[in-house]
Amino acid sequence: MLITDKNIIQKYYQALLAKDPAYVGIFFVGVKTTSIFCISTCRARKPKFENTVFYQSVKEALNAGYRPCKICRPTENADEAPEQIIKAIKMISQNPKIKISDSVLREHHISPEIVRRWFKKNYGITYQTYQRMYRINLAYQELKSGKKITDTAFDHGYESLSGFGYTYKKFVKNAPSNHAENNIILINRLSTPIGPMFICATQQGICLLEFVDRRMLETEFQQLQKLLNGTIIFGVNNHIQQARAEIEQYFQGKRKNFTVALHTSGTPFQQSVWACLQTIPFGELYTYKQQAEKLNHPDAVRAVANANGLNRIAIIIPCHRVIGSNGQLTGYSGGLERKQWLINHEKSHQHL
Repeated sequence: MLITDKNIIQKYYQALLAKDPAYVGIFFVGVKTTSIFCISTCRARKPKFENTVFYQSVKEALNAGYRPCKICRPTENADEAPEQIIKAIKMISQNPKIKISDSVLREHHISPEIVRRWFKKNYGITYQTYQRMYRINLAYQELKSGKKITDTAFDHGYESLSGFGYTYKKFVKNAPSNHAENNIILINRLSTPIGPMFICATQQGICLLEFVDRRMLETEFQQLQKLLNGTIIFGVNNHIQQARAEIEQYFQGKRKNFTVALHTSGTPFQQSVWACLQTIPFGELYTYKQQAEKLNHPDAVRAVANANGLNRIAIIIPCHRVIGSNGQLTGYSGGLERKQWLINHEKSHQHL
């Protein structure tokens, strides 16, 4: 939302003048005279106070008609994790079975307060919760491979089976002994030039890719867990790693088709609509009517549009390539500004 509190605006303007990195991603400043928006560390010449407006998100700045600054590239850099966060996450991946406390972070010259604030803002959970989820995912994989519950529990630093069982059940919603019935949906976060996204994957493939500011995203997570009979916890697998690499290549203009495995869940009709979306060539646009005709359901334009709207895997299943019969952009979960950006991006790289 547009920030209107005069004290906060004054504080943010001073942070902009000081190029304070602590405010990267906290606010986005729109410059009225140039119609661009920036992050706090921008190196460009600073605007006068009366020519600035402040927003809380990239989407809000875009919706207000501001363009990303080419110097500070706010849509890319605002979501980049600071060096201390990268080190803290790396400590977990390198020592997944060791609890990393605040005192351990301080020993490595990492501020627990900065880590806590960043995780709450970007993941909605604490660093400690992220650790526990990471460890439970690893434990789940070990149980699936045949490792004994007792060995798994103590190898992961739990002092008792009951403690391990309680934590495991809290996240997986089932006891460790029922691991064969448990389905884990891993979730992670990635940066893109048009804002951060959440990515989810099962052992079968990618099941969700959505912008973090999508409306009703929590409801979508709940529906996904119900459809796949699984529990979402933070983690990473090969599908997420492959998708990260392919999405980065896509935004660099180096990839036109995706090969990462997908795990879509829907009715046969919805599945056919999503499969049809994947046949639309890079850089080209279909209308909903053309899509319905291609599916041999020429009278099902509205049903096709509804199925497009239920697509949970943005960009990879390219619902942004479908427009209204009048040539106008229509609904897109990430916002029409992002839809237009994606269309322009593909047009500019279509013949490379």
